Amino acid sequence: MSLTAPTEAKPLGGFRILVPRGGPWGDSVASALRAKGATPVIVPMTNFVPAPDTEDLVSALKDLAAGAFDWITLTSSTTVDVLNAYRAIIPPTTRIAAVGETTASALAAIGYKADLTPGEQNTARGLLEAWESATGGVVPLRILTLRSQVAVPVLTDGLKRIGHDVRSVIAYRTVGVPIDHDVIDQVRRGEFSAVLVTSGSVADEMAAQLGEIPTGTFVLALGPRTATDARHAGVRVDATTADGAIDTLIAGLTSALTPAC
Repeated sequence: MSLTAPTEAKPLGGFRILVPRGGPWGDSVASALRAKGATPVIVPMTNFVPAPDTEDLVSALKDLAAGAFDWITLTSSTTVDVLNAYRAIIPPTTRIAAVGETTASALAAIGYKADLTPGEQNTARGLLEAWESATGGVVPLRILTLRSQVAVPVLTDGLKRIGHDVRSVIAYRTVGVPIDHDVIDQVRRGEFSAVLVTSGSVADEMAAQLGEIPTGTFVLALGPRTATDARHAGVRVDATTADGAIDTLIAGLTSALTPAC
């Protein structure tokens, strides 16, 4: 555990933060936390396994790299993990729609910028509602939609109804990752200053594996949708960021954990 006291330059000194996602996003968050003096502990709580039809996904990603699509839609940060795992290339001619700021933040961690995110409603339905004004009503567009095996194809079906040429591919299914018993004990003993909740699936794993998080541990949810999902899962939420951007996350932790002067 870090013994560094908080300073103006490193306001999170001495605080131990549980980061429940690995990959490029988790590494970026951990680096940002260290820069502010915190001790991040990356504990991936979910992972993905390949889709049943891997050939379909590989074929779609090959077409994506070749510029076959005007847009690609990403409805979760796990979809970004899939793109990264397959070393997918999104060409400059293909625009990117992300379901929310958490997904956009994960996308930025692998070097891409979302061209469209919905406003307040960070859901597939919210993205669909924002679509027409963002694209100028151009129909048809060639669109690749990637989704999980269990997701209801709200966005895919909606885009097809509008008249777009949509290729829908099941990219993955999410699975829980068993947490090390030492980490579970540390959480239950209150040895973490804060715990991040990054998605509804992560919240489900927290509820199942960690149980009730001590009241002395600050619980920060990334975005309103995640906060809602976490509460439905039975995970206490002490504060919610406005979006999933790393700078916003750091600001939220600093505000909560650093005593007011």
